[in-house]
Amino acid sequence: MKLTSLNRLTVRALSATFVVSAALLATSNGAYAQTSTTPATHQLTRADVRHELEELEAAGYDPSRGDDSNYPADIQEAERKVAAMHAAQTSALNDNQPAMQTMPTH
Repeated sequence: MKLTSLNRLTVRALSATFVVSAALLATSNGAYAQTSTTPATHQLTRADVRHELEELEAAGYDPSRGDDSNYPADIQEAERKVAAMHAAQTSALNDNQPAMQTMPTH
């Protein structure tokens, strides 16, 4: 009689483990499917990264400073300037005006 109760308990524990595992697997696959459904942009090349770094350096970011106490703020400011320059260039192209050639100063 004890053996039968033990077998039932083992089967229930394994069933519960299976259900939990299946639920986790289903949710993780769903999460992966959601992230992978976004349209893929072109893969960055070394030239793309180098160009971005050159733009950031032109906007005032200096990666050679090493452990800079201003680190996140200085690159974020440079990124903001580059984004503003790109927005101005896009706007100029859309308005058929000459594109901005220099970095914004504010």
